[in-house]
This record gives sequence, C-alpha cells and structure tokens, in this order.
Amino acid sequence: MKGAITAPAGVSLRIGIGNANGINCFVPHRRPISLPAAVKKPTSLTVVATTSSDGGGSKKKNNKKKSSSNKIDESAPATTADANPIQPPPAAEQQKQQSQSLSLDDVNPVGLGRKSRQIFDEVWRKFSGLGQISRTIRPDETAAALDALLIREGPMCEFAVPGAQNTTVLVVGPTSRIGRILVRKLMLRGYTVKALVRKSDQEVLDMLPRSVEIVTGDVGDAITAQEAVQGCNKIIYCATARSTITADLFRVDHQGVYNLTKAFQDYNHRQAQLRAGKSSKSKLVLAKFKSAESLDGWEVRQGTYFQDAVASKYDAGMDASFEYNENGEAVFSGYVFTRGGYVDLSKQLSLPLGYTLDRYEGLVMSVGGNGRPYVLILEAGPSADRSQSKLYFARFSTKAGFCRVRVPFSAFRPVKPEDPPLDPFLVHTMTIRFEPRRQRPGEGAAGGQQDLRSFKLIMEYIKALPTGQETDFVLVSCTGQGVEATRREQVLKAKRAGEESLRKSGLGYTIIRPGPLKEEPGGQRALVFDQGNRISQGISCADVADICVKALHDSTARNKSFDVCYEYVAEQGQELYELVAHLPDKANNYLTPALSVLEKNT
Repeated sequence: MKGAITAPAGVSLRIGIGNANGINCFVPHRRPISLPAAVKKPTSLTVVATTSSDGGGSKKKNNKKKSSSNKIDESAPATTADANPIQPPPAAEQQKQQSQSLSLDDVNPVGLGRKSRQIFDEVWRKFSGLGQISRTIRPDETAAALDALLIREGPMCEFAVPGAQNTTVLVVGPTSRIGRILVRKLMLRGYTVKALVRKSDQEVLDMLPRSVEIVTGDVGDAITAQEAVQGCNKIIYCATARSTITADLFRVDHQGVYNLTKAFQDYNHRQAQLRAGKSSKSKLVLAKFKSAESLDGWEVRQGTYFQDAVASKYDAGMDASFEYNENGEAVFSGYVFTRGGYVDLSKQLSLPLGYTLDRYEGLVMSVGGNGRPYVLILEAGPSADRSQSKLYFARFSTKAGFCRVRVPFSAFRPVKPEDPPLDPFLVHTMTIRFEPRRQRPGEGAAGGQQDLRSFKLIMEYIKALPTGQETDFVLVSCTGQGVEATRREQVLKAKRAGEESLRKSGLGYTIIRPGPLKEEPGGQRALVFDQGNRISQGISCADVADICVKALHDSTARNKSFDVCYEYVAEQGQELYELVAHLPDKANNYLTPALSVLEKNT
C-alpha cells in the first residue's frame, strides 16, 4: 500500500506527530497502517520500532540497530521500496494548498491551537479504531472547514467574554487611531466584527483583517446607516472628521450619530415584529399628538403661589389653551399676567395592559419651544386614594424650534423633602407647568426683548425610555484638550450635538471623552475617570479601545458620560481627582469600580 508503514513481527510502532505533547500511539499489529491526510503536514514524522516484552537479549541489540535505521524524515527522499516512505503530495496539490493558505492577519491564535488539536484527535480516533471489529467511519473534514475553525473559533480563556461569539459589533471608523486597535481587540475576544468605512480601496483593506465584514458608505447617508446595522447587536462609534470644515464636522460627529441611532432602533423594531413581539429597545408611547382627538383627556389648569387674600388682589389672572391648529400641531400656549401664577397641562395616564413605568428609566418628549424652561410634574400614589399621592418635579428647557428632551426618573425630586424617592410603578398623572417666576431675560428666541410671561409649546409626542442592563451604543467623543484653540469651539459644538442626539435616542449609551491620544502601549499607567471637564492629561489609544470593549457588557457603564486620562500627581492642596483605577493585568475589571460612583444619565 502506498504511504503505508509495515512493522516486523513482535514489534510495536510508536509514532510521534508534530507537537502531540508526549501522547504516543501503540499498535501491536503487523497489518499496514494508512496515515490520514491530516498528518501529511507535520514538520517531521518519527517512527521508532521497539521490541515486545517476550524478546531475548540478542533481539534487543538487533532491534536497537533497526530503530535508528527506521527513523524516517519526511523531508528526506526515499531510497528503497522496503523503507515504505511517505510520498509527498503532488506538485499540483501543493500549489492548491499554497493558494488556499492564510496570512497572519486572518489567523486567530486560539483557532490555530484548536486546529492542531483537532487534527491530532482525528488521528487518534483513526488509530484507536483499527483494532475494532466494526466501527462507524466519519468522513474527513475538508480544508475549508478547518480554515473556518482557524479563523472563527472562540477566544482564549484569558480574554473570554461571555456571549461574545453571539454578538456582532459594528465599528464605525475602524481605520482611525482607536479603531484599528479596537477591531483586533474585539476579534481576539471572539466578537464578530462589522466595519463601516467610507472608501474600500486597497490601503483600507490592508488595515483590516480579512474576516471583518466591510460596509462601504458615508455615515451622513441614512441608507448607508440602514445597511450597516443589519445583523448587529452593538455599535462602537469612533469616527472623526478629517477636516474642521463645519459641514464635515456636522456630517460625521452629529448627523452620523443620529442616522445610526435611528437606523438601529428601526432595525430592532423590525426584528421584534418578525418575532411577533416588541423590541426591548422600543419606547412606550404615552401620548402622540397627531390629531384633534389625541388632545382628549388633557386639561389646562391655572393656579397661583399666593395663598393670602391681600396678595391675590395683585393676581391679574392668566390666559392659556391647548389646541390643535390648522397646521396639524398641538399647541400649548398662553400668557400669565402675574409672576406669582402658573399654568398646568395635565392628564391621567392610561398605560396598555401589562405595562408599568417601573420597566422604564425615564421620559423623552419631542417639543417645539421658544426657549422657555418648564417643569414636568409626576403624581405618584395609590390610584384608588388620590389623597395619599405625592408630587415629584424635574425641570427641562427648550430651544427655538423642535428638539427632543430626555428626563430620567432619577432626575425627579419630591416637592416635600420628607417624601420618599419616586417609584415609577405608582405614577398615575403627568403635568407640564409654565411659571413666569422661573424665566430669565435672554432665554427666549428674541432674547430679553420678548415678554417673559408668554409661552408657546408645540407637543409632538411623549414616550417612556426602556431600561436595560448593557450598553447598546458606545460613542468616543473628546474633551477638547489637544485640539487647536482656533477650531476647538466648533469641534466641541459638533461633538456635543452628537452626544445629545445619542442620549435622546432611547438606546443604552456610553460616552467616552478621552484626553489627548498617544501612540504607546496600553495598560501601563493608572487611569482617572472623572465628570466635569477637568482633565488635562493624555491617554493611550490602546487604553481607550480597551475601555470601549469592557463597556459593552458592563452594567455600570450604561447611560453614563465620563472623561478619562492618565493619572498624574497634582500639587498639594489642588487635588482634583478621586476616581483612580489601576490596570495591573488584562483580567482586572477596573471599569466597574471606577464607574460605579459616577453619576448616571449624564
């Protein structure tokens, strides 16, 4: 038989294959042994003949000499037919194997080890089945299947992330300074990576591993965003504008974030409809003002903070209404003649069957205002006995034109300090209040020239934001440090607009504002996590990429914005930072303790 090795009588074969870690196969038979195709690639194949236990002393000497002559090197050419050498594969087959070879960029080091282990297991299975009378023969796995295992197999236990193999992450800006490191960190931990690039030329393709799925397009294009989010579970946005032109900054830092958040929400809604259910990221509609009938149940009430009869003489009254005009808009407007009065627009909530607000983490409203601040009041308590209800308030501001206002439940404070914190489960009434005494000159669309006692609020919808345990969207922003002073203001304006768009999208978010980026190894220095735009030190791109990866499955990172930089020693009496996290090794979860003390919904 071609490629077979025959052992003499009473001799057992010991075959060492590659790096088999000292595991040997003993086959005490004379029958020829056919080596499978999987073992034709090891660098060396050694066959050592040893005598059986019943042999004499003279046989041991002869067999000892034979053992040295029976050592076969795959690279050495065969000289005689009796040696039964292993024939190398034909030249055409070698060329085919070389054409199918993978580069280092395609190789997952863990998959490489698992592939070699699988080859050895297959050889062991074949040898162990030689002595069986009957056995089931499984066809050999093809080279394509082994290559797929090599590339797609899971991470090393050192970097293991639960659920990473079932998570597809869209990286926007994969060729940026942070993105190039981020893509490889995600792949090493077993994530499926999808990259959105503006151009797919050869230079860009050389920067990314072949196993990364590439989508070509502009983040400012809504259609491109819809194609990019298909099949994705999470998004990391680290793209930056290549110029300081206002149009480029707006397109990348603001419009790009808005397009992806909207496309991601729409994709989750469609997936939920296919499952005949509701997406966990879907917002609950509390009120949507699209017709005159949608205004039913809303009541306009007037009141005053003056309780005594003398002060009430100076209350000239007020004029307010909530109407659906000819332009198809629900408008809450009016005029309060005294600074001691106020106007309320309230309604008793009617939630769908099985829904309660404790499953949500806040409210988002789409309104069009004239720059006036308002007060949002929630009444909570037993619905059967309103006398036991308690009031909670939170303030929000509008701007000229339409905007989305996000008000988390954690921002509500009790009207009476002795009352307990708000329990969203007990909320039954919502009120929007306008009070002239809270107005300040210059807050209106026309500045201080506009009468501060008039107001106009166009209502589009009010929705409840869903809660969750993990982050859906990680945005890498900046602190402004390291940016030229002449263009810092316009860069920060575009960045902050993108951050605000993400906060009001309803997705779980994490906004990272690193200091000036440095090209140096990560994990070497302690990091400072802070809120308040007070940092001035730089940080490694690798450390920022590591924070992005850890934030994907860290519940303490959800709905938080924070600054991060290297630790530094401040002068005595001028210490600004208290939140310092050290990075002793890769397995250390430094992000959870560092972010657990930071304020949420920022």
